[in-house]
Amino acid sequence: MTHDHLVERAEKWLRGQGCGVVFNDRFRAATHSGEQPDAIGWRDGLSLLIECKASRADFLADKKKRFRRDPAEGMGDWRFMMCPPGLIAPDELPPGWGLLYVHPRKVERAHGVPANCHWWIKKPFEGNKRSETQLMYSALRRLSLRGHFDSIYEPVWKVEQ
Repeated sequence: MTHDHLVERAEKWLRGQGCGVVFNDRFRAATHSGEQPDAIGWRDGLSLLIECKASRADFLADKKKRFRRDPAEGMGDWRFMMCPPGLIAPDELPPGWGLLYVHPRKVERAHGVPANCHWWIKKPFEGNKRSETQLMYSALRRLSLRGHFDSIYEPVWKVEQ
């Protein structure tokens, strides 16, 4: 299972959790923390971050990053590792992190994934809103520079027809 495959599955999983806006790792933007998420999504005032790990070496290297050592620097009100089954054990996760195992036909909620109604009442983190806002600003700025920004004023029902 490749990192790119995991990122595709992460993006799809975030959409399935109700995230209306999702960025994957192809989107690069400068942020205060330096974090470049593999996948991050927003839903109704919450942010969900997924780090995809295709190898143990990648997982172990991730622990050394500044925004992992200091959770206040990291993005995401909810944070998950996504990997093939068994690559990471729940007891190896940083405190507060969830774990998603990718199978050929499903994503297994291996650890720390709330029931739908608990997304707002049991947040393990207060995501780095400055970095998240910088990511969103960069995306909107790119739309503006390319002449697509005005489309945000069109009613959604016109776009969906």
